[in-house]
Amino acid sequence: MRLLVTNDDGVRAPGIAALARALVGAGHEVVMAAPADDRSGASAAIGGMHADETIRFEQIELDDLEAATCYSVAASPALIVIAACLGAFGPAPQMVVSGINAGANTGRAVLHSGTVGAALTAANFERSALAVSLGAGGAFLWSTAADLAVPALAWLAQEPAGSVVNLNVPNRRPDEVRGVRTAPLASLGTVRASVVEAPGGLQMVLGANDGDQAGAPGGVQHETDTALVLAGYATVTSLRGISAIERPEAAAAIEDRLPARTG
Repeated sequence: MRLLVTNDDGVRAPGIAALARALVGAGHEVVMAAPADDRSGASAAIGGMHADETIRFEQIELDDLEAATCYSVAASPALIVIAACLGAFGPAPQMVVSGINAGANTGRAVLHSGTVGAALTAANFERSALAVSLGAGGAFLWSTAADLAVPALAWLAQEPAGSVVNLNVPNRRPDEVRGVRTAPLASLGTVRASVVEAPGGLQMVLGANDGDQAGAPGGVQHETDTALVLAGYATVTSLRGISAIERPEAAAAIEDRLPARTG
């Protein structure tokens, strides 16, 4: 299968190389196109592109990836996916794989993730996509997540076109991963954020989330993706991108503000 592999940590990040190697080893045709620099937190942003602007990219070589074609692109992950699906890097990919992100992408905070944003963008082109992230804590064990991405992609290939799956893997050796669970999104991700007053303005303070505290008996939502990854499980969460909800009463309420038509 022809795959686009991208990320938001940058084309030379170790996670994307581990992922591409695993997918090549599984027999896939891999085109790796990723941002030239770190675009973490980019969500599905494409930037201030205009019709007459160019997207700068160059083909590069990475160690142990001779079997994959690799591009460094001056663009966000989502824009790279759009370009790939329109044929910028050769024939359009059949599926998109995004990652491996350095740090879990769990909870409703996935809205802000460039890793997940790239996968959701692929769905707009009726391409199924897999987002892969590895929990933090010590040296990153990329191969654990890369090895699980291979069967996850094989399963996803059997699902309807445009399906998106978010795979989060704890940063453990394979024999230490407690299992794989399907999981709903937690109300928070693996990072808590707060804004405090600081000299000269406001300051964002980030800290680890040791379990989602909102709205669960006993205080912790044990079966959410955030809590399960922290407990040592890999989690699989199916995501749905932008879709419309039919609410005709909204149009009626707005139309009431229009002046009465005559004639």
